[in-house]
Amino acid sequence: MERARKKLKAGDILLFAAAVVLAFIFIYPVIFALMSAFKSNGDILKSPISFPASFYIQNFKDLFSQSDFATAIVHSVTLTVVSEVLIVCIVPMAAYGIERRGSKMTSFIYSYFLAGLMIPFHLYMFPLFKQMKIFGLFGNMAGPIVCYISGSIAFGTLLYGSFLKGIPLEIEEAAQIDGCTPFQTFWKVTFPLLGPCTGSMVILNGLGIWNDYLMPYLVLPSGKAKTITVEIAGFVGQYSARWDIVFAGTIISIVPAVIIFCMFQKYFVKGITAGAAKG
Repeated sequence: MERARKKLKAGDILLFAAAVVLAFIFIYPVIFALMSAFKSNGDILKSPISFPASFYIQNFKDLFSQSDFATAIVHSVTLTVVSEVLIVCIVPMAAYGIERRGSKMTSFIYSYFLAGLMIPFHLYMFPLFKQMKIFGLFGNMAGPIVCYISGSIAFGTLLYGSFLKGIPLEIEEAAQIDGCTPFQTFWKVTFPLLGPCTGSMVILNGLGIWNDYLMPYLVLPSGKAKTITVEIAGFVGQYSARWDIVFAGTIISIVPAVIIFCMFQKYFVKGITAGAAKG
């Protein structure tokens, strides 16, 4: 027993040490960005890992004066919020119809959705942009929003479908006996029970949309303010770079993401574990 306890304690120590090392590896880039955001460009190039000698905030002033960063923030917020709202409205209903119907047609649609997870984005990127031009979605905010919604259906259907398997049908049948239509049953009875799953979807898709660079860079019109990530990347050139402004913009972009993640963290963990267990 004593040997087992010693082995267990040694294993716990190793796991704890590994967790500390991994946590430091993941948190160090954020710490480095935070330190560099309050240093001049010269100080960053001279001593990149040192702490700032003074509280230098000219970086943030230059960020807004040398770029249309305020408009970029509005664009990022608009893309993220509108896409998230539409995703939460569309994807759960698609998963609900597939899971509750259980017909050959819905099984085929479900397989068709899952097949989309196996195709890399870069493989169909050019045909996608060509279709966007045909439908008038290229060069405006509607283009990325439509792509974000369609791109989230495959994984969202898988996640919501796994979670729906754990919700008893008797609850929905009782609501229908009381006079609810299928539409009312879903939104008033079933959807509130999908809170943890919705929290997971909001975080996963929200962070992906907020940090996306390729889609806004290629789709939104050139010569105008785009999104936060695109505006920040504009300060890194082939022969010179304003790293002080880049890190200042990075910190500004991180703050909303951290706030959203802290708000939905418990729902995220619960939704992922519950979906995995029920699937």
